[in-house]
Amino acid sequence: MLNAILLGGGVGIALGLTGGGGVLAVPALMLGLGFTLPQAMPISLISVGIASFIGSLDGLRRGLVRYRAAIVMALCGTLFAPLGIWLSHNLPTTVLTLIFSLLLFMIALRMARQALKREALDAPDLMGKNCMLRPDTGRFQWNPRCFMTLSSIGGLSGLCSGMLGVGGGFLIVPGIRQFSNLNMHGIVATSLTVITLISIGTVTSALLGGARINEEAWWFIGSTCIGMLVGRQIAPHLPGRYLQLFFAILASIASLMLMKKHLLPLLLN
Repeated sequence: MLNAILLGGGVGIALGLTGGGGVLAVPALMLGLGFTLPQAMPISLISVGIASFIGSLDGLRRGLVRYRAAIVMALCGTLFAPLGIWLSHNLPTTVLTLIFSLLLFMIALRMARQALKREALDAPDLMGKNCMLRPDTGRFQWNPRCFMTLSSIGGLSGLCSGMLGVGGGFLIVPGIRQFSNLNMHGIVATSLTVITLISIGTVTSALLGGARINEEAWWFIGSTCIGMLVGRQIAPHLPGRYLQLFFAILASIASLMLMKKHLLPLLLN
């Protein structure tokens, strides 16, 4: 029980700080509590979904959420989530673990490179990107290119949410960072809202599919929600650069540990 509380709290804090820390839920459940990937997926979806809902309320209260962008991404994510669930039921667990680990590691490296650049992450972007904020309102200037960009990010996050049992924030955060000039705090708040909306469908599908949550898992879920509250209180006091670098370090460590435990034995046999 203590391990579940500590691991869940850590995941919640990371999610509250970075908006993509929920990707650590699956490695925490597998490495720390001994769950298999199919067992960990529904627990991860529920814990991250509820915690993200709590975090999104805080973001809405602070005026950080770009809610139109969140709705577009969530709708596309919901459309692609069933495909991800189908893949999770038809692909071997080893293949899913490999996909998850490699994707997580690649994204961690990219985010680390961005965080270590000399330019501040929250500085105004002088070069045009696919989705630019309007100076007068602070909202996205909608056009076909921006709509397609956000739709693609949402669709991919929904696919991974259904296939891997993750919230999708590990794709949403770097995706918005790459293609928009929204600051890191706004990205985190918007990501949490998208995760909340996508998780509604994926959690329902998982439960209807027969997923079972034991007592230890509920302790993990509850502590994740508490960790989220802590993370959201800390986040406003940290620069966006440090938030992004923190997530990149945690994600890369989780990826390497998963590959060592589940894939290295296969290579040695």
